[in-house]
Amino acid sequence: MTTTSRIIKDSVDNLRQSVKRVIVGKDNVIDLALIAVLCRGHILAEDVPGIGKTTLARALSSAMDCTFGRLQFTPDLMPSDVLGLNWFNQKSNAFEFRAGPVFNQIVLADEINRATPRTQSSLLEAMQEGQVTIDGETRMLPSPFVVIATQNPIDMEGTFPLPEAQLDRFMIRIKLGYPSEEEEHDIVLRYQSGSTPPSQETVIDSEGITSLQRLVSGIEVQDNVRQYIIDLVRATRESERVTLGASPRASISLYRASQARAAIQGRDFVIPDDVKALSEPVLAHRVIPNSGARLRGYSQRSIVEEVMETVLVPIERS
Repeated sequence: MTTTSRIIKDSVDNLRQSVKRVIVGKDNVIDLALIAVLCRGHILAEDVPGIGKTTLARALSSAMDCTFGRLQFTPDLMPSDVLGLNWFNQKSNAFEFRAGPVFNQIVLADEINRATPRTQSSLLEAMQEGQVTIDGETRMLPSPFVVIATQNPIDMEGTFPLPEAQLDRFMIRIKLGYPSEEEEHDIVLRYQSGSTPPSQETVIDSEGITSLQRLVSGIEVQDNVRQYIIDLVRATRESERVTLGASPRASISLYRASQARAAIQGRDFVIPDDVKALSEPVLAHRVIPNSGARLRGYSQRSIVEEVMETVLVPIERS
């Protein structure tokens, strides 16, 4: 293990332990969320209500000494409620800018698919370019900048499906799922004295996160592994079961996420298993099944799994 990989692994271990003081089990979900943070990526947490999506977002924020903003998305939420607005100050006789919650390092967009498409789209520029444009003036967002959006399944009442352009800006989609019986006992015991979450320790500041992000970007990816990533993404576009496959942005996301997974496991190089483990979380939400596939019961996940079986896996380095 090199010095770089040890630094990353030790830091992530501390972050993981801090989050696990609040989140019971779900080790893989926690690691996926940390991978996204290390890659400057955004997280989409999708599952039924009450699973702990919002709790996970708050736990991640508490583990990092970053500014935190929360948005409760509702049908009447306006873009100005997200981004901010220029308002006229009568005392100074001038317009002043009032920043919205998006001007934070960690932004929780809670139940994002309950807002109208117009409000959802207000995050597009912020998530892709780290800036927002209001009344013709562009303002930079802080660094690091991570959007953690939660959403209920789109077939639930009062929800609007996220547009493809919005989905493509989320690096990783995670699903928590119901806890096991043992885990549920642990959850009830942790919260038996009230609704306040267990105390958490802040283990890293924003400069530390930025430094880790730079280190992760230097993790080695051999030519054959990079080709494997590209082949997987291109295969989603060629599948007969989709109307829309993964974009080049997905290739970049899978490449960077694989670097982060290698790093948190103490390696300074990516192996094919890193790519395989991340293919579903990174690619599935970007794949749009066609009507025939939906009628036959194919999900986004099963399509990605099918695609993975058609792509030749490279030989690992010795």
